[in-house]
Amino acid sequence: MAIKVNEKNRFFQLITKNTEYQIKADKFGVLKHIWYGERTDFDMEYLQNYPDVGFSGNIYEAGNCRTYSLDTMPQEYSCQGIGDFRISAVGITHTDGSGAIDLRYKGYRITKGKYSIPGLPAVYADENEADTLEIDLKDTASDICVTLKYAVLESLDMITRSAVICNKGTTAATLTKAASLCLDIPYGNWEWIHFHGRHTMERLPERAPLIHGIQECSSTRGASSHQQNPAVLICEPDCTETNGNCIGVLLMYSGSFQTQIELDQINQIRMVMGINPELFRWKLNPGEAFYTPEAVMSYSTTGMETLSHNFHKTIRHYVCRGKYKLAERPVLINNWEATYFDFDSDKIFRIAQQAAELGVDMLVLDDGWFGKRNDDCSGLGDWFVNEKKLQGGLGSLTQKITALGMKFGIWFEPEMVSEDSDLYRLHPDWAIQIPGRNPMRSRYQLFLDMSRQKVQDYLYDSIVKILDSADISYIKWDMNRSISDWYTSTLSSDRQGEMAHRYVLGLYSLLERLTTSYPDVLFEGCSGGGGRFDAGMLYYCPQIWCSDDTDAFERTKIQYGTSFFYPISAVGSHVSAVPNHQTGRITPIETRAVAAMAGSFGYELDLNTLSDDEKQAIKSQIVRFKKYGDLIHNGLYYRLSDPMTDEFAVWEYVSEDGSEVLVHGMIFRTSPNTLQIRIRLRGLSPIAMYRLESDGSQYTGKTLMNGGILLPKAWGDYCPIELHFTLVGGD
Repeated sequence: MAIKVNEKNRFFQLITKNTEYQIKADKFGVLKHIWYGERTDFDMEYLQNYPDVGFSGNIYEAGNCRTYSLDTMPQEYSCQGIGDFRISAVGITHTDGSGAIDLRYKGYRITKGKYSIPGLPAVYADENEADTLEIDLKDTASDICVTLKYAVLESLDMITRSAVICNKGTTAATLTKAASLCLDIPYGNWEWIHFHGRHTMERLPERAPLIHGIQECSSTRGASSHQQNPAVLICEPDCTETNGNCIGVLLMYSGSFQTQIELDQINQIRMVMGINPELFRWKLNPGEAFYTPEAVMSYSTTGMETLSHNFHKTIRHYVCRGKYKLAERPVLINNWEATYFDFDSDKIFRIAQQAAELGVDMLVLDDGWFGKRNDDCSGLGDWFVNEKKLQGGLGSLTQKITALGMKFGIWFEPEMVSEDSDLYRLHPDWAIQIPGRNPMRSRYQLFLDMSRQKVQDYLYDSIVKILDSADISYIKWDMNRSISDWYTSTLSSDRQGEMAHRYVLGLYSLLERLTTSYPDVLFEGCSGGGGRFDAGMLYYCPQIWCSDDTDAFERTKIQYGTSFFYPISAVGSHVSAVPNHQTGRITPIETRAVAAMAGSFGYELDLNTLSDDEKQAIKSQIVRFKKYGDLIHNGLYYRLSDPMTDEFAVWEYVSEDGSEVLVHGMIFRTSPNTLQIRIRLRGLSPIAMYRLESDGSQYTGKTLMNGGILLPKAWGDYCPIELHFTLVGGD
């Protein structure tokens, strides 16, 4: 069993294939964190021997034992207001105005299988794949109780965390902070990696030593955001892709989040991750409970590559759901960069005709098909077909497109409303805005209040009507601004702090209804590209549009950062026109294809404007992607370079059994009179013989992993790389 308990010592061990997590309730009932790291099968508390640290006080029960201080010891769920002056995991205001909470151990339960969280996405696993530990805590002076939930996915080296905070008293209390995870690490020299960015340049890794005090990555934008991602790595300074100790943690949440890491006065670190408390207050009436989002964590002693593989497998198999979580994805063409708002049925059909001839599987009709939507100033919320553009409606267009042997998809931005729309004129109160204040606009649009059931019902009914009116196989779910002006008339003044989280719960509820009602529809998430690229959305949408920046060179950086936590199958990536519409850069069409194949492949351009040679190239690219697709999505992914610092970007896919290898990438700049670039492959069978498809040359796996292989000599900037190896005798 993955969970062991010594009841006499109140000692808990969460054991995975390679790692171990240890917890102990001490003689005072304080739940202490003992160990997270390589598996030891031994009580590691002997390492915790604390001095009397001046101005770090002691709990009352400890008497004059000055070495016992909550301000220094590692804890499982740090509390506010009781003498631990580091960052806290939970904060509360009681009816008397006090703000302390002192949680002590009361008991535990172990169950087979993986817990779920009402209204929230979470890792799922059956009784043969996971075990759950629940530890009950209670405040010493009130009836506030907390249950800490841990699930252990032993074979994946994964542990998940969540908390349930319940008011079992007779008076209300207000939560001011409710983190999903508190992780204390007493020893070690650590750095951290977070993933920052901006619109069209998301999830760029930034590695830095921890400084004394608090470092933070967070979002207050109502979404996980382009600017920061709810996933962080902490690693030792000598940690690389293939060596060293590191811990990865991600939050399965699509709203405002906060990750704080504190290096304390005696060089310990504490990480606290969860809902951002800046936009959070939650009133707990007697008998009510609050459920935190789930945090997912993994530990590796063999570098960041192992962590990535753990997260890729977990998300692909135990987060993504439905028909398309493992199924082959259709190669699609999106009309946005080809037409923007300027299209009609004939123009869309001509794109579809050309796409069908080249082997594209699906046409996706983007923004502009509904209401009075000829620019981005009007129409959002009016989810009915504009038949001036689409003569005969969607049904007629989809019939013509499906007759070509293609599928049809469509774009929605359901969470938004334009002031110039029938919906806003009918229900202005459905928009998020504070009475007496002008709302902040972005793209000339406002947010609908997703915390309202009536709004959810309207959107569900509107989308259902569209889906039932035509043969639609795909929905691109977009969200193109950050949220501000938090206010809803459905909540009293003392509960307005709940709205930001209730918004996310409403979004999840609507997505759950739709994905359940239409299990054969592929949902793709989007938020101006990668502004809501998180594991919470992947629970409903097995792929997310990675970035609005489709420039192949820039995409190598964006997709590099994304790959540390998120699987390749989750990445929406397309070949677009040149000069690129975001950067003006011109890159070869084969280079654009190689970059776009690192995801769910497609095109974002007007095929009818291409030359015959370019069309033939697209035919070849689609054939190759379908040939390699299973390897790309289901194989192990290896980062063979760092495009943030190297003059090239190279990555590798290896089948689970090591029998097939694909190397993709690009050389950014060409220089004369230089040696060819050498790369060393990883993940191969050392004694096996591999054949390079392009010239038939053969190498042992050990040779390719140690000596490496020379990349083809570059000709021109942004030169594409594609090397396909198969096991000799494995065909």
